[in-house]
Amino acid sequence: MPVKEKQKKKSPRKSPTAILKDNIKDLKFDLGEQNDKYLRLKAEFDNYRKRKDNEFIDLLKYDGENIIKEFLSIIDDLHRSKKAFSDSKSDGGKLLEGIDLIINKINKKFDELGVKTFTEVGDLVDPELHDALMMRNEKGKKENTVLEVFEKGYRYKDRVIRHAKVVVNQTPS
Repeated sequence: MPVKEKQKKKSPRKSPTAILKDNIKDLKFDLGEQNDKYLRLKAEFDNYRKRKDNEFIDLLKYDGENIIKEFLSIIDDLHRSKKAFSDSKSDGGKLLEGIDLIINKINKKFDELGVKTFTEVGDLVDPELHDALMMRNEKGKKENTVLEVFEKGYRYKDRVIRHAKVVVNQTPS
């Protein structure tokens, strides 16, 4: 039996120029991928930096909010004291005058800091600004109007720091 020689298939050899062109093509592809990764990472970092800058600006912008919230209960107590004393029919003109002086001083300081009150009797109820504590039916008043204000609402710059606590007119259904 004749011995068959194994024939090796010769693959066509690439020329050095073709090999270099393939290498260049591969390197260009890798460079494109790396460039894409770089741009995405840069954009992600820019977004992170902007977000942190905004958080820092908000922190500085609203830095006094907690102190102001502490004063709100004090001014509420003064308002209640004044109302209770004026309802009691006793002569305490100097005491009422003193309470008014304190309230005016605090309100002046609040104005300087950018703290504003909102909600008066007759205003329409806004769920973003008001907490309805009670519903009452009064004839001659529009539905969803504020009948009584238990605690005023306060806004610090453009942020509501306390919702107003109110009694709302509700017509029977």
